[in-house]
Amino acid sequence: MEHNAPHAGAVFEGYYSKFDLPSGAHIALVICQIKGAQTKPYMVSFTYVPQCGTHVYQREIWADKITMTSTSNTSDCLLDVSGIGFVKWQGDTTAYQISVGDEFAFAATSSDRKPWSSRGPNTPESLLVHLPLPLHWHVHSLASSCSFTLAIRDHTIAGPDASGTALVHQEKNWASSFPSAHMWLQARNPSTDTSFCCAGGQILGLEAFLLGYRSADLDVDFRPPFSTRVPIVGGGPFMSYSCNWEERTFTLSVQSFRQKIMVRAQAPKGSFFSLSSPFPEGHRENYLGQSFKATIEVRIYESGWLTPWKLVREETFEEASLEFGGGYYPPAGSAQRYH
Repeated sequence: MEHNAPHAGAVFEGYYSKFDLPSGAHIALVICQIKGAQTKPYMVSFTYVPQCGTHVYQREIWADKITMTSTSNTSDCLLDVSGIGFVKWQGDTTAYQISVGDEFAFAATSSDRKPWSSRGPNTPESLLVHLPLPLHWHVHSLASSCSFTLAIRDHTIAGPDASGTALVHQEKNWASSFPSAHMWLQARNPSTDTSFCCAGGQILGLEAFLLGYRSADLDVDFRPPFSTRVPIVGGGPFMSYSCNWEERTFTLSVQSFRQKIMVRAQAPKGSFFSLSSPFPEGHRENYLGQSFKATIEVRIYESGWLTPWKLVREETFEEASLEFGGGYYPPAGSAQRYH
């Protein structure tokens, strides 16, 4: 099955695209529908974050209807948002066309796709993607080149961000609802063509994460059972982590029998913007906080069966994404939306 395509049995489906613009600014575009929801079932969220990380422009639109369909084959699909626009995947390309009156207009067309892995499972979940879990997470493209145009009325955008070439990172979530508490990290180093992605939190009475590091010579993946712990026990034999919203920090350590990864992420206060999350009754506003100004440090170790851990890769990502959601985001549900 093509995981990016619509899932007929899912309660909700959400598509997330993060664009890295020429000036160093970013755009977050979310299109999400919740089947049978009574309140705000259809959402288009558009956020422009300047390179400085402040003076954010955001519009969350509660659309009349979103139609998600597969087209000529299972790898091609269309999101049609009534009165607002569309996103269309065809082969390895994606076309975006989103506008709200004369308030803002955004169009982009990608020319390629960088999948999760060319040497293994094409999704972070691997075989877990076939289980009836409360939430699924798929990374469709780590970085796709795209041409774009952008216009926002009554809001200053950097000159290079009016049109040009950008990179877009594409993901999808689907299943019954978002977890009660979650973290999400995404980073890319264009000079080395390396990427790091991580998502996880509280699910089915456990705390579990999916994560991967990508480079030309090293691919590292962790998923349950290694990246799992039981809260009531206070930990697990292979994973430990901590998140601190007050300090805007997150740390994670996961190991298998032959590999270990250690991650530390931090973003400055004042750089976060809020987003809404899907739940069975509808979208809950201000349920997570996201920053594009994070610094993420990654260390990867390897060992033989009886030999000490050896550091094989150390990398720091700047201008990365860090997200606190639900129970890990104390402002969730409040009227205050930017932090």
